[in-house]
Amino acid sequence: MKKRWIILMTLIVIISLIGVLMPENPGLWEPDERMNTANVAWMITATIFVLMMTPGLSFFYGGMVGKKNVISTILQSFIAMGVVSVIWVVFGFSLAFGDDCGGFIGNPASFFMFQHVGAKTDTYLAPTIPLALYALFQMKFAIITPSLITGSFAERVRFSGYLIFMILFCIFVYCPLAHWTWHPDGFLRQMGVVDFAGGIVVHASSGVAALAGAIFLGRRSGKRHAPANIPFVILGAAMLWLGWFGFNAGSSLAADGITIKAFLNTNTASATAMMVWIFFDCLRGRKPSALGAAVGAVVGLVAITPSAGYVTVGESIFIALTTTMVCNVAVYWKNKTSVDDALDVFPTHGVGGIFGTVLTGVFVNGLFAGNVSVFLIHLLAVVLVCGYTFIVSYALYWLTNKMIPLRVSARSEAIGLDLSQHDESYGYADEGERELAEYHAEN
Repeated sequence: MKKRWIILMTLIVIISLIGVLMPENPGLWEPDERMNTANVAWMITATIFVLMMTPGLSFFYGGMVGKKNVISTILQSFIAMGVVSVIWVVFGFSLAFGDDCGGFIGNPASFFMFQHVGAKTDTYLAPTIPLALYALFQMKFAIITPSLITGSFAERVRFSGYLIFMILFCIFVYCPLAHWTWHPDGFLRQMGVVDFAGGIVVHASSGVAALAGAIFLGRRSGKRHAPANIPFVILGAAMLWLGWFGFNAGSSLAADGITIKAFLNTNTASATAMMVWIFFDCLRGRKPSALGAAVGAVVGLVAITPSAGYVTVGESIFIALTTTMVCNVAVYWKNKTSVDDALDVFPTHGVGGIFGTVLTGVFVNGLFAGNVSVFLIHLLAVVLVCGYTFIVSYALYWLTNKMIPLRVSARSEAIGLDLSQHDESYGYADEGERELAEYHAEN
């Protein structure tokens, strides 16, 4: 029995015992007269939509890898729904949205074990919906962010090492960035940075962390395999597109006109980007592909995220058009380098989130309106977030690797992570094929 599993099991047992001993505050779940039931109904729906994005991402990534890594890739996203949910309840929500400590982080004791989180509204965070619903909505953002990173080191990361990294990333990268940007006293928000639904908090951070991971783990060995299941990719993209309506439109925290505007802009940007990706590929001599359509649609969703509730529908088309072409070129440039970002997380999510944030500084009371300072503030925010995320993420990869080797052995990589990490398989016809794969790996 390996020490790492003893430690992880011990942690979850300790958390459960603390939960039993924590008393519930009287009146925590009594109705609040400031609660708006229409807003509550919409935010419950939006929260469900956002959670659905993580299984969607599982299929989106799972279909892109070779047959011997489908299950492992899907599980790397799916497991985040368990790990991050527990962290969020224990102290993650407090770090992100607890009492402010200097504009950089929240007090971990503010909502420890979801104390004081119930049906009551919060004047600053959730003025018309229960604080517990707001915390649940924000939890889904925290879940999908480390899931996005997994595409960069697909087919070569040790599962237990990834679990440790995910925990550390949530604590030291995601929660601070969420506090900086979305807490009323966060220093980026105080500077005037606009990030409607996570252009820098979710997408730029995950993309930059993915780049750090691809550099740290190095290139995959052996030949590259064709995507195992393109229909999985299409299914995943469709689930992401649907879930993104909750992701963006839900970020208004109300059933109002801003919600409808964000809904409209989200759909328009994704539709535009899907066509632009295909057309741009064809202009460069490629054939229109289902994979390209799926990737393009997701890039459009990423691009509009930081400004979805504020820009006009015409501006959403322009944002999608320009960002998609930039991301398409970024994928091409990445393939010319030695960096093995397996599923193009940085060129799509990272570059898309960065460029979308820059365009937010152009269109949302920024450069387009003659306010150069707003534009420069958004540029500064991008530099700060990317710099912090890369340095801290690389340090966390290094630290995790000291505890548990992050990269699997050459033999395990040759067999595939499905078998070597989970003793499961996708696409093997019978036990004979499995044994044959192991034989070739050893010889």
